[in-house]
Amino acid sequence: MKAGGLKRRVLLQGGSVALMLGVHHIARGATILAVRVWPAADYTRVTIESDARLSSQQLVVGSPPRLAVDVEGIELNTELRELVGKIKPGDPYINGLRVGQNAPNVVRIVFDLKQTVRPQVFSLAPVAAYRHRLVLDLYPEQAVDPMEALIAERLRDAPKGDSAAGSTVAGIAPPAPAAPAGAPPAVDPLGELMAQQSMRPGPAAPAPPVVAGNDRPAPPPVLGTAPIRPPPPPALPPVAAARGGATASRTDRIIIVALDPGHGGEDPGAIGPAGTREKDIVLQVAHRLRERINASTVNGNPMRAFLTRDADFFVPLGVRVQKARRVQADLFISIHADAFTTPAARGASVFALSQSGASSSAARWLANKENDADKVGGVNVGNHEAQVQRALLDMSTTAQINDSLKLGGAMLGEIKGIGARLHKNQVEQAGFAVLKAPDIPSVLVETAFISNPEEEANLRRAAYQESLADALMRGIQRYFAQNPPLARSRQL
Repeated sequence: MKAGGLKRRVLLQGGSVALMLGVHHIARGATILAVRVWPAADYTRVTIESDARLSSQQLVVGSPPRLAVDVEGIELNTELRELVGKIKPGDPYINGLRVGQNAPNVVRIVFDLKQTVRPQVFSLAPVAAYRHRLVLDLYPEQAVDPMEALIAERLRDAPKGDSAAGSTVAGIAPPAPAAPAGAPPAVDPLGELMAQQSMRPGPAAPAPPVVAGNDRPAPPPVLGTAPIRPPPPPALPPVAAARGGATASRTDRIIIVALDPGHGGEDPGAIGPAGTREKDIVLQVAHRLRERINASTVNGNPMRAFLTRDADFFVPLGVRVQKARRVQADLFISIHADAFTTPAARGASVFALSQSGASSSAARWLANKENDADKVGGVNVGNHEAQVQRALLDMSTTAQINDSLKLGGAMLGEIKGIGARLHKNQVEQAGFAVLKAPDIPSVLVETAFISNPEEEANLRRAAYQESLADALMRGIQRYFAQNPPLARSRQL
């Protein structure tokens, strides 16, 4: 059946809604090389890799929700048939799919969906190890707000015990800055909104874990990584926030640390001699650090970790910054394990942003390499959106950079304390796009060179990852000991 026939048939069925999307330039005689599926709570990505640019036409159908994609200029082959088996039960958007030769040189893929989606379909030119890619990103029609997800996670964990009684690393608990005489008590609307939700009967349970990619099990379920959807400001009455059965005053200050595991999904990051992928290692380290943050306090105020990605999927550099700003994070820590052109390079490094040039040639090389992540991971960005992103990322201030250098110095000292070799003894600076949040102290931690066989072996060991997470946690606490978090209201 032709696409037009499908459209006519569907429109006759019980008020279904159909939307025709764009048509790409036609490619003839292309061969499908590989297909991949990356399910996550944020969105599910399907990529079809070929030896020439593909043309496609899409039809979104409602009741029940489906997405039909006609890929032109190809014949059904083994790789396309394998797409059926790559859909996992935990995928939040795709229930299943069918694939078949719809007409000569036209293969039709029909996705049976679990919910209504907003598909984005675009092509990527060859880059890195990839040839041409046709990308289908399935976003939810109503995106989950990252702040709401963070609150839900905190409410979920609250009955397990009073998080304010959590341990501090190395016994560091800095004094809170004194409020001016006669000043009203500081409020934390995040805590107040949590109190509102905690008093509602039966908060929704978190979604089941999603299988990350197709070749390894999903990491532990962590909420708080959804696309940005600014919600209307909620009403915030002066109530007490429930924390593990106890009540917290309106001055309870929740310290939020944004953890940013680099790469993910289509972008594996650096790959070590033994095949270790950077994206896997940094996600594991982030989960270990998250556990420590969530069990810690600053002057009795609970800490919470927010992950820019909690599974194996790709997040554009600008979106990582936007997510951290959306939850008004107090710190932003991007975790990496890069490679160099020679296996001799080794040692951990910590980087802050520079607006006046890189502090070394190696720092400049590394920043350029990391800033290319969007090209590998694949971003559907128009000219206007690109200009908006650049404007956001060019607002970083001198104060933010100075605070970032202090945070980086505290972390570098703790990493050295676990016996890890340092690539540089001081915090380096370069123009990393992911560090350009104008109002959040931000650092990028290169845990080691994954291209060095010895350091790759260390990164694979759970004991080393634990020690590294301990060191990063101590660095965070040391920074707060010298730079107490300011009392402030969170604008939700």
